[in-house]
Amino acid sequence: MAKRKVHRRARKILGEDPVAMVWCEIGKPIPAPPKAVHRAAGKGRLKPRHHWLLYVGGVVFFFVVVPMMLIDKLGDVLDEQTSSGEGGSTRDRAAGSGRREVDDPTRGIFDGDWNLTAGQLLLRWYGHSPNPKRLVMLARDRVCVAASPRRTLSPTKADDFRTIAEFPYTEARIEAEAGRPRGFATFRIRFSDGSWLELGRLGEPEDADHFLRTVSA
Repeated sequence: MAKRKVHRRARKILGEDPVAMVWCEIGKPIPAPPKAVHRAAGKGRLKPRHHWLLYVGGVVFFFVVVPMMLIDKLGDVLDEQTSSGEGGSTRDRAAGSGRREVDDPTRGIFDGDWNLTAGQLLLRWYGHSPNPKRLVMLARDRVCVAASPRRTLSPTKADDFRTIAEFPYTEARIEAEAGRPRGFATFRIRFSDGSWLELGRLGEPEDADHFLRTVSA
């Protein structure tokens, strides 16, 4: 559960004790918006910044692991080239299915309209913080989304977060499906213009459970 200093910070921002709050993330990469829309929004970052050790790991993976995998798979590739026409058809169907998944403009993240509230919020998502985590706080009359300026943070200790968006309940509400395992639980912020944004990877079990019980009641 978040420490007292985190709750004190939330109370200071909201002007009252939060009804519920939880750290969460966008579960998938933000899809590429149309260039004109992205440019109009200031061409902000659409990806988080990671710790430098992650980039070192990526270099090692690319130059050591990938060549080994390619060598290991070479025999499979040669076998596929001589496979039957039926097998080729099966692969074509699988490739077509993959293309349809890639072509999905929302990827289950938001409603797909970049000009509405959820889309505009996504366009500026990483402009507020390089860290993917966001703190969603519920007050008696509004939903508040906050972020920490840190690149890395501990959800139980981070107390330097600040508001990046705030919506009265007349403009936004939280939707969550009751009974889902916490590790797979997601929720949506649905806005009054019909747009929605889905968030998951909920932090801290006690805070997450309380948040889900509150919004599912």
